[in-house]
Amino acid sequence: MSNDTLLSVSGVSKRFGGLQALSNVGLEIPRGHIYGLIGPNGAGKTTFFNVITGLYTPDAGQFVLDGQPYEPSAVHRVAEAGVARTFQNIRLFGDMTALENVMVGRHVRTHAGVFGAIFRTRRQQIEEVQIQHRALELLDYVGIARYAHYRARTLSYGDQRRLEIARALATDPKLLALDEPAAGMNATEKLKLRELLASIRDSGKTLLLIEHDVKLVMGLCDRVTVLDYGKVIAQGRPAEVQRDPAVIEAYLGTAAAH
Repeated sequence: MSNDTLLSVSGVSKRFGGLQALSNVGLEIPRGHIYGLIGPNGAGKTTFFNVITGLYTPDAGQFVLDGQPYEPSAVHRVAEAGVARTFQNIRLFGDMTALENVMVGRHVRTHAGVFGAIFRTRRQQIEEVQIQHRALELLDYVGIARYAHYRARTLSYGDQRRLEIARALATDPKLLALDEPAAGMNATEKLKLRELLASIRDSGKTLLLIEHDVKLVMGLCDRVTVLDYGKVIAQGRPAEVQRDPAVIEAYLGTAAAH
């Protein structure tokens, strides 16, 4: 693994009963890139994504994150290691404000501890102010600062997606993993999402995303891995992947080659 690689994954296999969902799958995500993971329904991309983010335990595989062995064996360990994710089905705290949702994410990186939280030590009070300030910065960054004190469930669908991204960014992740971030969005919302993700990448963050919108992936991602039947069939830059005969046959369709 080169110094330019943030996450290296190799030899990942996963079986569910009689179904071999993944077979010897791997990828290398360069720092500061947006990396796309695509494939037809049932290709194994969601399973692979869930393995990387600690929801599923693989039967085999090696993981290196930022030059260190990485064991995605539990969601909290994944967050501590520096991987934050969003979900295809939005998972916000609906009755909490947008600000409170982001503050929850930020608490992963706090230091005051249980004692400070119970007894409201000075250190804990200072830290809480810092958390709130950072949460407001992130809400402004994703474009929804004006909704800071609105309950999350009252936000529009697109703004809820932005809130999820802000909450994930609050953990200061090395890798931001996005599960179908454009799902359910209209054309205008997708355009704004594309601008936001590009901005996050340009700020130095590294992103991994699963996405069904091939046009969005090919126009946004720096590199792409394509899965089919639990195996890697192509990897490379979007223009290269689009021309790959195996990809055209399995996923993109003949029309995509033109």
